[in-house]
Amino acid sequence: MAWQLALLLLLGTACIGLFAGLPVAFAFMAANVLGTFLFLGGNIGLESMPTEFQAGVGKFVFTPIALFLLMGEILLHTGVAFKAIGAIDKLISRIPGRLSIVSIAGGTIFSSLSGSSIANTAILGSVLLPDMVKRGYKPSISMGPIMAVGGIAVLIPPSALAVLLASIVEQSIAKLLIAGIIPGIMMAVLFFAYVIGRCWLNPELAPGYDPDESGLNEPVSIQVNITDKMRWSGTYDGKYKQFLNRWLPFWIYILPLMMIFVVVVGSIFFKLAAPTEAAALGCIAAFTACYLFKLFNRTIKISGIDGADFGLGNIWKAMIETAKINTMILFIIAGSLIFTQSLGASGATNGLLGALTSWELTPLLAIILMMIVLLFLGAFMDQVSMVLLSLPFFIPLAQQQGIDVIYLLVLMLIVMEISLLTPPFGLLLYVMKGVAPFAVTLGQVVISALPFILIKLLILALLILIPDVARWLPNQLN
Repeated sequence: MAWQLALLLLLGTACIGLFAGLPVAFAFMAANVLGTFLFLGGNIGLESMPTEFQAGVGKFVFTPIALFLLMGEILLHTGVAFKAIGAIDKLISRIPGRLSIVSIAGGTIFSSLSGSSIANTAILGSVLLPDMVKRGYKPSISMGPIMAVGGIAVLIPPSALAVLLASIVEQSIAKLLIAGIIPGIMMAVLFFAYVIGRCWLNPELAPGYDPDESGLNEPVSIQVNITDKMRWSGTYDGKYKQFLNRWLPFWIYILPLMMIFVVVVGSIFFKLAAPTEAAALGCIAAFTACYLFKLFNRTIKISGIDGADFGLGNIWKAMIETAKINTMILFIIAGSLIFTQSLGASGATNGLLGALTSWELTPLLAIILMMIVLLFLGAFMDQVSMVLLSLPFFIPLAQQQGIDVIYLLVLMLIVMEISLLTPPFGLLLYVMKGVAPFAVTLGQVVISALPFILIKLLILALLILIPDVARWLPNQLN
């Protein structure tokens, strides 16, 4: 069979399944059954598929995916993420577009702890959008920042998608996780600059108001309950009470959460732990932080500060949600590995690679071509599907052109982030439409996301032109 026909047959089967509404794993499974039967030994190949699946997912290298997911779910179900957003809100008083800035700051912090774009967007939309509507914020400056910062979870570690990509192509998970930090921070900074600048030029987008600072003028009351007989209480009503009321929530909620990020990223960067061990340490740190929040609030009560809703029920919910998402990811991984084998056995991979080679592409043109293809696919497919379809072709092409694979994967993560906001199938567009507390059309959601899509495209172009921006930090691991 000619490689062109084999390519059309396998990709066509997967795409038909995806557009028919099949889950990603089952769409690739249909293509795998056909490809295995035709190119990998017929019935004998089909009989060996379960063994191949087990060998594909039964690897220790995939463990960080489940652990990073669990870390984020613990923080989500115990309510610590909501406390952190409230603490950030108290620090900002009269900055233009204040609530939009809170969404960007809170979303960036939560991205560094959860790795879930959907959870990030849903939480920020549910917590902040109703208040934005009440304050008269226009949809273009309220929904856009929430969706944009939700996607940063794809880049900033811990990112389950980064672990998935690095694992599939057998590259360093640690390097890819570290490589996403600088581009992610650059995006957040540009989001801040855009929102502040636009709200300063057009105050009607985010009407100014005097923040409710009545609580900041209240005396700071502290109660310490060690035992029934050992209790102490006191009140501070000095000139620093506003400072304490504003900054105590930050010290109690934000700093401990940032220590989780330091534990995960720091242990990887300083080679104290492998990614799997770092993910396990992150889970322990998240679990400990949530428990200490509850213990702290039981022992020491400070006015305006509540503890986390830490209980076995919430931990059980976090574990169940982690198991659901991880099972789906493992099915996708198994399907993608067999799909890659089928493409290779059919000659489609080598045939397409040979055709591209005949164009005499330079490395820069090859990267631009790959990004254009991904941007096109991202408008019609979910992130995992478009990457799994393209990886079998892009990785051999990158290796042939001498392109650093880790660098290419960072660019792919950025395109995956952009595709979360591109119509007609941008996932975060529908999440935002679902959580918006007012009637909104998909067109309005897209328009609010458009400036942030352009910012992300700007970062992508910058990394293409100056690769060292993405390469410098992971190269420090060498």
